[in-house]
Amino acid sequence: MMTLTSHPLFGLFISFAAYMLSMQFAKRFKHPLANPLLIATIMIIALLKWLNIPLENYMVGGAMINLMMLPAIAVLAVSIYRQAGVLKEYFWPLVSGCLAGSITSITSVWLMCRAFRLDDSLTAALIPKSVTTAIAVEIARARGGIVAITIAAVLFTGFVGAIFAPTLIKIMKIKDPVIAGVAIGTSSHALGTSKAIEIGEVEGAMSSLSIGIAGLITALLTLLF
Repeated sequence: MMTLTSHPLFGLFISFAAYMLSMQFAKRFKHPLANPLLIATIMIIALLKWLNIPLENYMVGGAMINLMMLPAIAVLAVSIYRQAGVLKEYFWPLVSGCLAGSITSITSVWLMCRAFRLDDSLTAALIPKSVTTAIAVEIARARGGIVAITIAAVLFTGFVGAIFAPTLIKIMKIKDPVIAGVAIGTSSHALGTSKAIEIGEVEGAMSSLSIGIAGLITALLTLLF
């Protein structure tokens, strides 16, 4: 059993299988909490616990998925290029919105970490919580942060954004789809963007562009902290 689970294909297989099953679950129930990534994570953890499989065995194959994060950063650049027309039309609202959102996110996290007297490794892990995982992991790693905590923080931020973004937009009476999209993409990256696409086409496009722009801005701003 241990020989089988320590094979690289084991981690890859259960990762893809769990995600495909969670996609079907999400399509059927269409609830904010029925997020494919959240469901897949819970399924994998439950399976490992049930079969008493060491995490190290799963990560033999799971680590191969981590290698896809760096190409994922390049894909963000492709996304921005494909929407060059939209970026040109809404350049200043996009950049100013992403800049304001990134500054607010980084500053608030840094101040809270100082208030709770968290050490530098935890602070470095939490600061990039609002950008997409591929960028957040590299920022945290470069600053000596705990990558596992960074991933958990990014996922939690994305889930919260995907669940509460529509409600917050209504409460704050945001009528402009550009503003709504930039706010969602800057604060809750790809998971929030999946919800922005459901809200509207413009919101989805703006949120998608904001992921890459906010990631770049955050990477530059973290040099100051």
